[in-house]
Amino acid sequence: MERALPPQLPSRLPSHVPPQQRTAPASRRSRTALAVAGVLGLVAGGVAALAGTGPASASTADSSTGLGSNWYASAPYLMPEDNSPPDAAAVMDATGQKAFQLAFILAQGSICSPAWGGTSPVDGDTTMPAVIQTIRGKGGDVSVSVGGYGGTKLGQVCGTPEATAAGYQQVVTKYNLKAIDFDLEEPEYENTAAIHNEIGAARILQQNNPGLYISITTAGTNAGTGWFGTQMLGEAKSQGFTPNNYSIMPFDGGFNGAAAQTDALVKFNQILQTTFGWNEATAYAHEGVSMMNGRTDAAEYFHQADFQTVLDFATAHGLARYTFWSVNRDRQCTGPVDPGLSGSCSSVAQSDWDFTKYTVKFAGATPPTTPPTTPPSTPPTSPGTCTAPAWSASTTYTAGAKVSYNGRDYHAKWWTLNEVPSASGQWGVWADDGPC
Repeated sequence: MERALPPQLPSRLPSHVPPQQRTAPASRRSRTALAVAGVLGLVAGGVAALAGTGPASASTADSSTGLGSNWYASAPYLMPEDNSPPDAAAVMDATGQKAFQLAFILAQGSICSPAWGGTSPVDGDTTMPAVIQTIRGKGGDVSVSVGGYGGTKLGQVCGTPEATAAGYQQVVTKYNLKAIDFDLEEPEYENTAAIHNEIGAARILQQNNPGLYISITTAGTNAGTGWFGTQMLGEAKSQGFTPNNYSIMPFDGGFNGAAAQTDALVKFNQILQTTFGWNEATAYAHEGVSMMNGRTDAAEYFHQADFQTVLDFATAHGLARYTFWSVNRDRQCTGPVDPGLSGSCSSVAQSDWDFTKYTVKFAGATPPTTPPTTPPSTPPTSPGTCTAPAWSASTTYTAGAKVSYNGRDYHAKWWTLNEVPSASGQWGVWADDGPC
């Protein structure tokens, strides 16, 4: 299971800058930091039905013939064992979504063996088969995401592409997968040997499993992707590997609404053209986007209107994938609308599963129109008048300095210059003191 990061975790370094050029800390998202004690509401009785079937349960080996690629391209991320997992069947009924991206497979410690969250070995797993059976029993299917932010990845410990592929093949075979996602982030994508192994493993899986849908997900920046993301694309080119799509995550990098995200997608398209020699249309046909709904780790905010704008861009330009992190967060928080970063709610005003419905539209289906049974319990609050001085990019701030920015108060934790408060994140220089 994904575990919470310790509170003393230091600031992240910007992932888009080569090691020799790094000078200032900056926050990056941490999906693992959002983990909380899990409750398996998702399986809705499936565990009892499958108890004692063992790791080779036929229920997941034979129950799915797969879906159209449009559904794997729209599958939102779901953590079935952490972050107060929702009932997948209820989400499917409410939204029309048919596919979910189950997260995450890591290495079992320092061993070249796949495990959920790095702690629950795949070869002995009897929990996920029940989750998958629930989804497939309603005519849906799953993809599995390997990697994510933090943790030890197979590519770091398996030594070769062949060994890495053998580990992931266990996952494909165990769950009879028709789709798999390689979420290549820190720290592994800063490790050239690990990325060589991961890209090589994806290439081998593609060869050995005809028709397997493969997505590659990596960090997004205001320039499209950063230094390490571009290096990863170069590795794929050198190996002659082309997945179904390369997706960037345009958040936790100083993004401000959908316009910044679509601008990053345009720039990433240009990187794909330059790297692979594709024209614009071909690059968009191999490009995808993976967003974060509501409040991000860096205290950016993406609302329903932002998702609609990016959806319009994706459909107009023929993008190959449109997804988000995560279904666990696709509901309004109880109590204050925005209690801060959460792994189990969005920290924005919404009805349950609002953001999942956009992925359904991308897949080409029409979400159900039944009014939500649980409307938002607390209306959004309007910011009042801010009394702290407005943040200035040209002002040097020291520890304790107070500023206001975009309707919120912040105070500096240490010396800083030209660091945007809303992009600072939990471990950055600016502490978010709430709306003013």
